[in-house]
Amino acid sequence: MGLHSGQRVELTLRPAEPDTGIIFRRIDLPEPVNIPVNALSVSDTRMASTISAGGARVQTIEHLMSACAGLGLDNLYVDITAEEVPILDGSSASFVFLLQSAGIVLQNVPKRFIRVKQTVEVREGAGDSLKWARLEPFHGYKLSFEIDFGHPAVDSTGQRAVFDLSIDNYSRDIARARTFGFTKDVEHLRINGLALGGGLDNAVVMDDYKVLNTGGLRYDDEFAKHKILDAMGDLYVIGKPLLAAYSAFRSGHAMNNQLLRALLANPKCYEIVSFDDEKKAPVGFSKPARAW
Repeated sequence: MGLHSGQRVELTLRPAEPDTGIIFRRIDLPEPVNIPVNALSVSDTRMASTISAGGARVQTIEHLMSACAGLGLDNLYVDITAEEVPILDGSSASFVFLLQSAGIVLQNVPKRFIRVKQTVEVREGAGDSLKWARLEPFHGYKLSFEIDFGHPAVDSTGQRAVFDLSIDNYSRDIARARTFGFTKDVEHLRINGLALGGGLDNAVVMDDYKVLNTGGLRYDDEFAKHKILDAMGDLYVIGKPLLAAYSAFRSGHAMNNQLLRALLANPKCYEIVSFDDEKKAPVGFSKPARAW
């Protein structure tokens, strides 16, 4: 089921040849439409990342894209029978499990990266409304995210999370972090056609004081870790793995996409590279991600 649409959806993930990238295919339409994933195909960032092409769209792609980033998947066809990726349990863990169960093949071509050469930053607001996101040069891939929700249940958890692909394990440390929301926002979201499929089985839900899910949180810092999960998915729409350090404060889908567009708008800030010698590649990139 789609989180926002509430529609039933079927998803089939198929292998793709080298240099294909990740392509979503709306196979439910009279003429199937291919929607290649790239930063400029993102057409809506309200509560999720949506891509569009040829009059068709697919929304809420970030959790699947995050799983692909965490597992090192470059080439994939995603056949989908509706306009929203299924939410499953609100994390990327099911995508990770199913992809690793199917098996990941090493392809006989060099892996290409986008290496950030100069710092790029986007900012909005000031004071209590300040939020920002930044990419800096780094020989690897590291993400740092700080949240600030001013809510008792969130404030009692870790407000900042860091994930480094070279030393941490995506499947273990990030993939199980679920999306979250507040009961006070549900009515407004549903009036606007959002969160129609949301519930305690696919999100962490809070009232004014506490987490309502019977099992509580999966990580002590699950909220901050889910923001890293989302950011990895949002950033992976650039089409290639980044060699960069990402840091953010109160960022979201919109600002993450603005950051990618700011990077791509300045060719001096990045270059596309590959490594003939595996030893020169950053640790964590040379092989598919470790299993659970």
